[in-house]
Amino acid sequence: MSEFKYACPVCGQHIKCDSSQAGSQMECPTCFQKITVPQAPSIAGQKFIITGTKVGERPAPNIPEDRVAAAAGNKFPIAALIILLALVCAAGAAVVAFRGKIFKSARGGAPTNEVASGSGEQPTPPRTPTPTRPRPALSAPPANNTNWTLKLNTAAIPDSTAAGRIHGQDFVVERALLQNGTLTLRYGTRGAVTFGVLINFGSAQPQTLAGQSLNITTNTPTAARITLIWQDGGQTARQNLDGGYAMRLNFGQVSGARISGKIYFCAPDETKSYVAGTFNADIRTPRTPRPSN
Repeated sequence: MSEFKYACPVCGQHIKCDSSQAGSQMECPTCFQKITVPQAPSIAGQKFIITGTKVGERPAPNIPEDRVAAAAGNKFPIAALIILLALVCAAGAAVVAFRGKIFKSARGGAPTNEVASGSGEQPTPPRTPTPTRPRPALSAPPANNTNWTLKLNTAAIPDSTAAGRIHGQDFVVERALLQNGTLTLRYGTRGAVTFGVLINFGSAQPQTLAGQSLNITTNTPTAARITLIWQDGGQTARQNLDGGYAMRLNFGQVSGARISGKIYFCAPDETKSYVAGTFNADIRTPRTPRPSN
């Protein structure tokens, strides 16, 4: 048996596993998506990283060369079929978008809850829509020279929920998570992380980090790896920092399946990215993959 690495198909996180785990299901330590472990590479020591398959999705099949050549000779019919399907989809979308006006005009007016006289039936009261819980408003303080500083001796950690700014975008921590030695401070509570900060301590366990105070200055030779994640033109962008930043991180004690903490983090970028405040992180233990039969 030999070890190899593969990439998460959702967030690109590299995961190490053993060849005996091929075909089993694992959970990505970064985005927590369930992944089917791919087959180990046939060539030992290859430099290319293979990609796992998200559970529920089928990997793309290999198409024989003779079928590819046959399909290449029928480009025009396939293109015409694609255009026809696009027109049908566009017409369907238009019907869905304007169905209220179309059916209202066809019925001669909006429907009512009136019942014919003498029927003995009571009108059905209109349904009240269930109110949705609004997302908390962003209230991050401005990233000025008071809040953003690479000098830890002058940095102050507020007692409010951790917030700040990432690449010019206001950021408030909605959920904190500690798993596999990585502390995730994110906006949003589930799904892949599209806006937040990931702090990787290697393989450090929660009991090891409990009660610890970390002070990392800009000239610290060995520092925790930090990943900034933000939205850039509708796309998720990432930046990895192995040093050059300033961070003060104070962990509390483990209480049940949670660990509290306070953080001040300042990145050395032109947009003055920083995060400061308190958090209460959920501790998650990765599931052990079932051995394949």
